[in-house]
Order: sequence, then structure tokens, then C-alpha cells
Amino acid sequence: MRNKVTLFPEAERAMSSKKADLAGPGIGSYDELEKVLPSDYNSLLTPKDTQKAIFAVKGYIEENLCKELNLMMVQVPLIVDAESGVNDLLDRDGSRTPIQFHISNDYNKNPIDAQVVQAATKWKRVALKQFGLRVGEGICTDMRAVRKDYFLDHDHSAYVDQWDWEKVVTEEQRNLDYLKETVRKIWKVLKGAENHAQKLFPQLKTSKYPSLPDEITFLHAEDILEKYPDMPRKARETAILQKYPAIFIIGIGWVLKDGYPHEMRAADYDDWVTETRSEDGRTMHGLNGDILVWNPVTRRRHELTSMGIRVNASSLKKQLEITGQLDFLKFPYHQGIINNDLPLSIGGGIGQSRTYMLLLKKAHLGEVSVTVWPKILKDMCAKKNIHVLE
Repeated sequence: MRNKVTLFPEAERAMSSKKADLAGPGIGSYDELEKVLPSDYNSLLTPKDTQKAIFAVKGYIEENLCKELNLMMVQVPLIVDAESGVNDLLDRDGSRTPIQFHISNDYNKNPIDAQVVQAATKWKRVALKQFGLRVGEGICTDMRAVRKDYFLDHDHSAYVDQWDWEKVVTEEQRNLDYLKETVRKIWKVLKGAENHAQKLFPQLKTSKYPSLPDEITFLHAEDILEKYPDMPRKARETAILQKYPAIFIIGIGWVLKDGYPHEMRAADYDDWVTETRSEDGRTMHGLNGDILVWNPVTRRRHELTSMGIRVNASSLKKQLEITGQLDFLKFPYHQGIINNDLPLSIGGGIGQSRTYMLLLKKAHLGEVSVTVWPKILKDMCAKKNIHVLE
């Protein structure tokens, strides 16, 4: 019989904090949010110019993302059939579930149980086949979704808008070099969009809020943990962003040396189980990651995109086994991967409003996105000269 390990109070608190940090995103309470919202904020753009800038940035990113990654813009669903298994569950702990409703249709003779999309991650891979795309070709969508289980703070809302994109790859391209090459192309587009916005609206270029760096830094989640072993995930990200203001964190979903994944990831889209090697030869895992930057307005970590090389038949089975979700293999989407009916792919979702918020130097998502916010948050923002759209 093993001896029970006794942790010091500090260690117990650290472990508890790490576990809590794996849950859904957001600040966590409005008392805490009030402390972190900037108290010296003044928008650099008028409401009218903000709208003009939003659509200037939107047009630039869509045009250049398609150009850099060889994508085409396509239509995307807002609702999907619940039985298809194509909706994105976002994580693996069941904490964020989609809105589901019944369409009686034909006096309930031919009904449909539908779900509001949480993200188009799985649908896009099916769409690659539907549109007959070949290796090196891909799609980009102007995606809209609803995520009802978010805590509504300064950069999380129930309404989600993303450039959800997906591209056909070969088995040989399922590696870290190809992943990094793709990330650099995306970063080129985001940096270009910032330059474009500042050219159109020179007031956005200010020493008070530094611009994005020209290059992005690649770090594995395991390396960040090694630098800050006692910190929970968000604190580690905050710390590393003080040194590197724009990073791509590789390997999100695999359980790290402290017994926790950097963050939860669903088992059936990104590949976080495949073994890789670090530049100095160490064993790592994962072909996916997130782009995070330091936001000089909010003075906080700011996530722009989650992306990755998608699961193949082998890694899908492994990840579903790890997460105890092998029953998902009954769904048509999962069968399409197991039977190699769906193409191998890489893809991701770039937050539109998150990007506008960052590039237009805004303190709150509600300044660039029209959605619902609780009265407590709107009143709090108004006192701090932050005016959310109604």
C-alpha cells in the first residue's frame, strides 16, 4: 500500500488553482473584472470610425488570409443536425454544451433535432470534401456561433465570430515544420492588418500602446511549464508574454509533466497526441497550438486563434480512448476520419472581434461586437469610459 503524499498548503493551493484554470474561459467574477479593467481608458477612435476600421480590417484579413494560405471564401452553417456529430464541443469535460432545439417539421413526421454551432471546426473538414478541394487548397468562412456557457467578461461573449479556415494536407505535411510555416503566414496577415489599420487611422499608432512585433515566437507548452512550474496556465501565459509579446504555444491538450494539460482540447479535431521532437531532441507531443499576444490596453494575455493539424484515423482513436469518448466513433463525422473518407487537414479559427479589439486598441469586446451583456458589466464599463455597443 502506497504512502499518502502530504502537500504543503502552498502546493495544495497551486494544484487546486491549476485544476480550476482548466475550466471554461473568462475572469470568473465581476468583482475581479472591475479590478482589471483599465481605469485610464479613452478610445482612440470615434464610434463611427470604429465601424469603418472594423470593415477595413475585415476585408484586409479575408483577402490576404485567402492569398497566403490558398483559401476560398465559402458559406458556413449556423445550425447543424445534432445526430451528425459535427458540432464542436470545444473541450473534453462537458462544461460547454451547444444550444439544442427541436424542429417539429411536417407535423413531427420528419423532425430534426438541431444544434446552434459553437464552432465550425468539424464541419469545415467535411466541407473540404463537399467542395472537392485538393491538396494545398482550402476554405475560409465568416463564421458566427453561440457559446452559452462562457462567463461574459472583457474578451469573452456568448456571440462568437471567427474566420474559421481549413486546408487539405498530405500525410507528409503532418509535422511541426509545416505547422510553424502556416502560423508564420497567419502572423504576416495579422501584422499586415495592423499596419493597414494604422495607415487608414494614424491615431492608432501611439507610443502608449506598442504595435505587434514583426515576428512570432514558438514555444512548447512543456517548456513554458518548465519555466513556471508552480503557476497555473493563465499565469504562465501572462509571465511568458512579458518576455515575448507574441507567442505560439505548441502542444495544447496533452497532459504535461505536472499532470495537467496546458488547456483542455476536444479529442476529435486537433491532433495533440502525436509524438514530436523538440529542437534539442526531447520527446514532445502535439501538432496544434494557440497564438497569444500581450494586449497593452487591457494589460492582459489576449488569445487570437486556436489551430492545428487535425487528427487522422490513428490519433483520433488514441485521443478518444484517452478521454473516454470512444462512443463518438458512431457519428458520421468520426467514421469519415476512421475510414479515410475525409481529407487530412490543418485548420483553425481566428477570433474576429478579438482581432478588432486588439488592432483598434479597444478595452472591451463590446466596443466592436453587438451582443448581450449583463447590466452589471455595462454599468461597470460606463464608469470606466468604456462604451459597449447596444
